[in-house]
Amino acid sequence: MKAFMNENFLLETQTAQDLYHNHAAKMPVIDYHCHLIPQMVADDHQFRSLTEIWLGGDHYKWRAMRTNGIDERYITGPDTSDWEKFQKWAETVPYTMRNPLYHWTHLELKTAFGIDKVLNGSTAQDIYDECNEKLNTPEYSARNIMRRYRVEVVCTTDDPIDSLEHHIRTRESGFEIKMLPTWRPDKAMAVEDPVAFRAYMEKLSEVSGVTISTYDDMVDALRKRHDFFAENGCKLSDHGIEEFYAEDYTDEEIKTIFNKVYGGTPLTREEILKYKSAMLVLFGEMDYEKGWAQQFHYGAIRNNNSKMFKLIGADTGFDSIGEFNTAKAMSKFLDRLNSRDKLAKTILYNLNPCANEVIATMVGNFQDGTVPGKIQFGSGWWFLDQKDGMQKQMNALSVLGLLSRFVGMLTDSRSFLSYPRHEYFRRTLCNLYGTDVENGELPDDRALLGETIENISYYNAKEYFGF
Repeated sequence: MKAFMNENFLLETQTAQDLYHNHAAKMPVIDYHCHLIPQMVADDHQFRSLTEIWLGGDHYKWRAMRTNGIDERYITGPDTSDWEKFQKWAETVPYTMRNPLYHWTHLELKTAFGIDKVLNGSTAQDIYDECNEKLNTPEYSARNIMRRYRVEVVCTTDDPIDSLEHHIRTRESGFEIKMLPTWRPDKAMAVEDPVAFRAYMEKLSEVSGVTISTYDDMVDALRKRHDFFAENGCKLSDHGIEEFYAEDYTDEEIKTIFNKVYGGTPLTREEILKYKSAMLVLFGEMDYEKGWAQQFHYGAIRNNNSKMFKLIGADTGFDSIGEFNTAKAMSKFLDRLNSRDKLAKTILYNLNPCANEVIATMVGNFQDGTVPGKIQFGSGWWFLDQKDGMQKQMNALSVLGLLSRFVGMLTDSRSFLSYPRHEYFRRTLCNLYGTDVENGELPDDRALLGETIENISYYNAKEYFGF
C-alpha cells in the first residue's frame, strides 16, 4: 500500500515517475489565466491568516461546506472569526474524500507550508497556528509565495475600464515575475439590462476620453482601451459566455440596437443575440490585429440560487454546468473571422464534458499552418479542472488532435495557494504518457518523451503567447 500523497503521488509507473521528477517538476509556472487581485501583488500583501488566503473567495470550498450542513454564517458570514470559519472547513475536509478538494487541500498544505498532517477537526488548531505563524513572516507575502512556486508569468482578468495601475506599479517596482492584464470585455456586450449598460458606457467614456453617443463612438472608446491594454503588456483576451453567438446581422441593425439600449429601452431576445454576435466579431478582429490570443470560457449557468444571489452576490458557489447546443454557432463564429482572414489564436474551454469531442474536432477545422496549435482545446475548466476532467480532456485531444502542441494548465483561481494545480496537472499528464509507454503503446524514447512533457508543461505556452 502506498503512503498518502508521497513523492510519487498520481504516478503509477516508473516511467511516469521519471518524466515527472526529471522533466515536468523542474519547469517554471506560466499561469496565463487567473483571477488574482492585482493590488495584492502590487502591495506585496501579507495575509492575516490561513482563512484569508485559503477560504476567502473560494467558492469550491464554500459549496462543499454547505453540502456538509455548515451554516452560512461560518462560510461567508461577516460576524464569525477567521478561526471559526477555518474550523468548520477543517471539519468538512474528511467528508471531501474523492472530491478534488481533498487532494488540493493536502497538496497546498504540503507544498506551501511543509505540512504532511491530514487536516480534520482534531488537527485543525495545530495546522492553523503553524500556517498563521509562517504567514506572518516576509517569506509568505504574496510575491514570495509566487516565487516559492517558481511562477514566471501570471495573466490576471481585467475589465476594459480598469486603470491597470497595480500592473503598472508592479512592473515599475522591478518585480521579476511578470503580471500582465487580460482583456475581459463582457460588460461591453451585456445589453440585457439597459440601465446597467448605460452606466457602464458612461464609465467607458470617462476612462477612454471618448464622448459616447453612438455605436461608432463606443467602438472608438473600446479600441483606445484595447490599445492601452496592449501598451501594458496584454497578450490575451478572455470572454465568459453562456454559449457562442453567431446570428446574422447588418451594421445598420447593430447601430440601431445600440441606440435603443443606450436610450434605456429593453431589447428583444433577437436583438440581444444579434448585438452579442456583432461584438464577438469586433473583439475577435481587434485581437487578431494585435496578435493576441482570444479565450472563450463557455457553458456555465450562473447564479442559479436567486435567494443567495440577492444576499451575497455573484461568484459565491451557486453556478453549475449548463447544456447548450452551441457547436454550429461556434463554427459559424470562427468561420466568420477566418473568412475575413482575421481569426486570432484561439483557446476554447468547454464546461460540459459531453462537449470534449466536439471541441477537439472543432479546433482542427481552423488550423492554418501558421502557428503550431493555433486553435487550442483549453484545459479542463472549473468543475473539470481535476484528475478525471483533465484526463478526459487530454484523451479527447490526443485522439482527435495533437496533445503535444497543447499549451497546458492554468489556475483560473483567486488564491495565491492554487499553484499546485499546475503540479496536479503535470503529474496527471506524466502518468498518461508513462502508462502508455509501459503498456507498449508508445516507444520508450526518453528524450522525445521528456521534451514533450516539458513543452506541454511550459514551453508551448511560452512560445504561443510570446512571453
